[in-house]
Amino acid sequence: MSAPDYPPPAPHPAPPAPPKNGLGTAGFVLGLVGLIFSFIPIIGVVAWPLVILGIIFSALGFARARSGKATNKGLSIAGLVLSVIGLVIAIVWATAFTKAANDVNTEANRSVTVHYEVTGTAKDASITYTTFGDGSTSTNQEKPKSLPWSKDLPTKGLFKGGSLAVTTGTEGGEVTCKVVVDGKETKTAKASGNFATASCDGF
Repeated sequence: MSAPDYPPPAPHPAPPAPPKNGLGTAGFVLGLVGLIFSFIPIIGVVAWPLVILGIIFSALGFARARSGKATNKGLSIAGLVLSVIGLVIAIVWATAFTKAANDVNTEANRSVTVHYEVTGTAKDASITYTTFGDGSTSTNQEKPKSLPWSKDLPTKGLFKGGSLAVTTGTEGGEVTCKVVVDGKETKTAKASGNFATASCDGF
C-alpha cells in the first residue's frame, strides 16, 4: 500500500522591506537646525551648508516616499519647507552684511571738507582748532589780525569729529564760531566779554 501524496508546503511570503526613511528624516533635522541658525547674525553662516543639504536630503526622501520605499512623506515635505525658508533667511543676511561692508568701505574712502568759521567784533581773538591728517588729528592755534576768519580742511576716511574754539582777549567783544561738515552746519556757539570762549566741539 503506497503512501498518500501530500501537496508540498506553501512557501512563506518574504517579509516586506523596511521603509527607507533615513534621507527624509535627515533632511528634516538639517532643515530645522539650519533654520534656527539662520536667524543668528554671523553664526548664521553655518546655516548655508545645513539648509542646502536639508533641501537635497528632503527632496530625495520625498522621492523615496512617492515610489513607496519610504513612509515619511510628510516629514520630507516639512524638511524641504524648513530648508527653503532657512536658505531665504541666510540669503537676506548675506545681502545685508555685504551692503553694510560696502557702505563702510565707501565711507572709509570718502573725502569730507570741514569748514571752520569765526566772526564777531573781538579785535584780539585767539582761535584753536583741530586739523586732520592720515587717520590722525592735531591742534593748531592762530591769532588773526581781524575777523572774520575761516579755514577749509579736507579729510579722508571715517570722520571722527574735531573742535573749534575762539577766545576774546583783554579788549573783549563778541565772537561766534561755526563748523560746517560736508556742506552741512553741525555746530555753532557765541560768547561775549573779556576772555570769553565760544566752543564748537562734539560734532
